[in-house]
Amino acid sequence: MLKLIYRPLSLLISVLGGLLASALFKRVWKVASGDEEAPEATSPDHSTKEVLAAALLQGALFGVVKAAVDRAGAKGYRKLTGDHMDD
Repeated sequence: MLKLIYRPLSLLISVLGGLLASALFKRVWKVASGDEEAPEATSPDHSTKEVLAAALLQGALFGVVKAAVDRAGAKGYRKLTGDHMDD
C-alpha cells in the first residue's frame, strides 16, 4: 500500500527537481558566460565549443540535481514511513 503512495510522490518530486535543475543551469550559465540563454545546438551564432560546453554543464547539473532530489525523497519517505522500498 505504501508503494502506491510513493510512486506519485516520487513523480512530483522528480518534476520539481527538473524545475530546480533548469533554474540552476540558467543561473550558472549566465554567470559563466555572461549570456542570458544557453546556445541551441543549431545556433549559427555560437561556436561548437560553446554549444558542447553548455550541453556538458546542463547534463552534469541535471544529473546531480536528479540524484540529490531522488535520494532526499527516498530518505524522507523512509523516515516518515519506515518502509525500505527495497524489501
